[in-house]
Amino acid sequence: MALVALALPLDLEDRMSSELLRHGHDVVARCSSADELASIVSSARAAFAMVAASPRYLNDRLLTESDAAGVRIVALAATEDGRRHAAALDLREVIDAGAPWSEIERLMLGAAQAGGDEAAGGRGQVLAIWGPAGSPGRTTLAIALAAELAAEGHTVALADVDTHSGSVAPALGLLDEAPGFAAACRLAGADSLSRPDLERIGQRYLSPRGSFWVLTGIGRPSRWPELSTDRVVTTIKACRDWVDFTVVDTGFSLENDEEISSDLFAPRRNAATIAALREADHVIAVGSADPVGLSRFLRAHVDLVETIVTDRVTVVMNKIRASAIGLNASAEVRQTLQRFGGITSPVLVPYDRAALDGAILSGRTLSDVAPKSAARLAIRQFARERVLQQPVEARHGSGRLDSAAG
Repeated sequence: MALVALALPLDLEDRMSSELLRHGHDVVARCSSADELASIVSSARAAFAMVAASPRYLNDRLLTESDAAGVRIVALAATEDGRRHAAALDLREVIDAGAPWSEIERLMLGAAQAGGDEAAGGRGQVLAIWGPAGSPGRTTLAIALAAELAAEGHTVALADVDTHSGSVAPALGLLDEAPGFAAACRLAGADSLSRPDLERIGQRYLSPRGSFWVLTGIGRPSRWPELSTDRVVTTIKACRDWVDFTVVDTGFSLENDEEISSDLFAPRRNAATIAALREADHVIAVGSADPVGLSRFLRAHVDLVETIVTDRVTVVMNKIRASAIGLNASAEVRQTLQRFGGITSPVLVPYDRAALDGAILSGRTLSDVAPKSAARLAIRQFARERVLQQPVEARHGSGRLDSAAG
């Protein structure tokens, strides 16, 4: 039996009340608006709320109060405008108001029934991609790495957790009106995130080389409070049970702003990044191989090693090119990292502007657009040798990272 609160027009309320009671559920509240339901949701003892997908019955306040109370919302959409309204609020639990009761009940109880669907048992690995400010190539590397892992036959999810400038969706030509990672966090906050939910929320990037899931990022930076530490950690743990590898594209800032806040329990702008880095099995720190980029990276790297365990970090220097760093670019970058940061064995990725521009222009991955690109080959070798830890072997068309980067 489920305890359900309603905020529906009278005709729809009568129908849903009848169906709920007939199938053994209990209606604990009947409200005439979203604000009315929001004001009582914390005390109504409901586990679920069934609302109409219109501004009168569904708004931001109701979602916020329901999240805080752990109440799962299901919206009934009578029109396409209603579906768009729910999507704009990042609510994915939406079904046609005229759907059969069995489908409505299945969506409402989806989280509780999903417990019998065992997934990978927590075996999935989490890779967090981090880099300082200045566009060092975090998103480019995250997308390329997800594509390479998928091409090797693994199930992969790419999650955009950047609370400052999420850009995975536009880079892959995907819609981001309803950010997938934020929707997953909302369900995680209500303790109802399941594998079927992730597959419903996630978008699929399709490729003949290897497809992967994408949890898109927030479209407006002002929505960063939705990605709290607890929600991000819970969502990442759910992803471990969903796929073999979760590649997390994080933000640049590692600043803890507790010292400038009078409320120690207030949400933190950079909590999502820090939580993802601490939760990851492997952190990939990426920097841009030019004088300014190296300086930024070395300064920020100090903060990174103070935030997480350093033996989980691999340094990737992106955009290696002689025009920006000198004739022997690879040696110059290695020497700078060793001398000023004590960093050894960095991965070097050459700058292939034509291939990267082609990928952005087409909204495709580097491996789909330019499979023989020097940058793509370097990232593929990194994925195989450092992430998958495959033994080094001679491969046609792919040299060592160093020779490709030089």
